[in-house]
Amino acid sequence: MQIDFMTSFLIGIVVLFALMFVASGIRVLKEWERVAILRLGKFKYIKGPGVIWVWPILDKIAMKVSLRLLTYAFKTERSLTRDNVPVIVDAVMYFRVIDVEKAILSVERYVVAVELAAQTTLRETTGKVTLDQILSERDEIAGHLQELIDEKTEHWGIKVTAVEIRDVVIPSQLQDAMSREAQAERERRARITLAQAELEAAADMLKAAKMYEESNVGFVLRIWNVMQEISKNANLIIMVPANIPQVGIAAGTAAALSAGTGGLKLPDKERGQD
Repeated sequence: MQIDFMTSFLIGIVVLFALMFVASGIRVLKEWERVAILRLGKFKYIKGPGVIWVWPILDKIAMKVSLRLLTYAFKTERSLTRDNVPVIVDAVMYFRVIDVEKAILSVERYVVAVELAAQTTLRETTGKVTLDQILSERDEIAGHLQELIDEKTEHWGIKVTAVEIRDVVIPSQLQDAMSREAQAERERRARITLAQAELEAAADMLKAAKMYEESNVGFVLRIWNVMQEISKNANLIIMVPANIPQVGIAAGTAAALSAGTGGLKLPDKERGQD
């Protein structure tokens, strides 16, 4: 009986250690997680997601990698443009791991490496363009940044999906100068537009004068139209010249008197005829 008890006890201990051994190698990975397994220091394979098991003591998880899209915001501190203007360019980058094996074996701490590559590339690109290009060609510069950074990181199994320039900060003195320049440009355009309007108006007035020269009746009607507009002011008395042709007197007088409360004073000769 004592021997059977000892045997059962030893078997129980062995089973317990076996269960502990098996349980120590169980790992649970999320859907977007992958791990690299090293066996005795050598790369063995990539595992995940779900429940995985690794050999205790023999196997080791080198690194856990996320396949989700990562976001990194970065900026340059007082970089000089090609025209020697100090600027601070604020950008954001989106990247993801597409080759887990390269991301683990080719570079140490791939996230830090990608961030440093983005910072240096942004500084280099800023020095090759002018301030006007940075302000007006953000999309083109961002696309160029994406190509350069992606070229550096493709050997690490990293894909840069997009780079966006969020803000460009320039010195306040330069902002004031640019504001004055923009205001002067707007004034220049306004004066050009006014001059063009004057030219068009002068051309139309010449055409109208030519028509009045050819039509005496039209000229008289135009005179009475002007008088009608003037007579709307109640404080005015209009003196009608005696040499205006008789054709427009009656119609023009009636129109002027009906337009407002102002007086229309005719010469004695014309009043006598009426």
